[in-house]
Amino acid sequence: MTNQRIDWDKLRVFKVVAELGSMTSAAARLRESPPTVSRKIDELEEFLSSKLFTRSTRGMELTETGKTVLRYARQMEESANEVLSKAIGKTDGTEGRITIGSGDGVGPYWIAPRLAEFQTAHPRAQVRMHVKAEEPDLLNDEADISIQFTEPRDPEIISHKLGTLHYIGFASREYLDAQTSQPSSMFEYHQYRCILHESYVQQVERWAPKAHELKKMIDFAFVTNSASAMITLCRRGGGIALLPTYHQDVYPDLVALDMSEVAPIQFWIAYTEQTRRSPLGNLMIEWIKSLFDKQVSPWFTDEFYHPKQRIEAEAEFHESVSVPRVTGT
Repeated sequence: MTNQRIDWDKLRVFKVVAELGSMTSAAARLRESPPTVSRKIDELEEFLSSKLFTRSTRGMELTETGKTVLRYARQMEESANEVLSKAIGKTDGTEGRITIGSGDGVGPYWIAPRLAEFQTAHPRAQVRMHVKAEEPDLLNDEADISIQFTEPRDPEIISHKLGTLHYIGFASREYLDAQTSQPSSMFEYHQYRCILHESYVQQVERWAPKAHELKKMIDFAFVTNSASAMITLCRRGGGIALLPTYHQDVYPDLVALDMSEVAPIQFWIAYTEQTRRSPLGNLMIEWIKSLFDKQVSPWFTDEFYHPKQRIEAEAEFHESVSVPRVTGT
């Protein structure tokens, strides 16, 4: 093997099979027959003296060696694309694809609505966002950038704390007006219809010193793995939803309960050195960081900032600018 050269065509076929998880789907994309695709994979495995895939009910799954080969195959593709871009005069490096992995919260509700700003500045960039509960495997290229609730421990992963999410109860004005009273503490939540995201269920023990008792007390009226379903029900009068305070900006029609936070949860941005060195990757990393700057928004600081403080500050501002100035005659 030392005197042989790797067949780039077989490596290209391998990459497509790995990404689609299916020989048939890969054959369709490559416009080759499934037997041809299968033969090229067999020949690549023989050349590398390693098994790259295992077949399962879920399709073609990468072995550990396969994951390593895929990582290098993608790096080779990126390098080739960079050479091509520079050769034709596109030297700023801001075109290409960047993938963000996120749970069903900050990514879709805070980052995604602001992406138009990034896309306007970098029109050749293609941004993908994968939303799922599990944190992506950055080292195996499941995403380029991850927004996550645990600080990475792998030395190959770079991370920075983006901020803290402060969870409190929100409800519609319609629901609150229909109640004889409103909860004054989290331990009165059991008296009301409560709405919860499934991912929070695993976090309850981190929420408060007596959260274990709280978990037993509350019989949630609605539990879902969809933030959209949760928030829609809340806005339609379905009950009290536990949400981060930034939702005051996202859904101004929701009313934040006048009580202390249920939980502060820290979150991080994580990425590899390869992503940081990429011009597009570095731009996206810095842009995402800017979205959580305390000068831009108060919602992500370590100190709890209640939505009513924002509402009161805005009311005072509007009152001050609406008062006519008295001038001398």
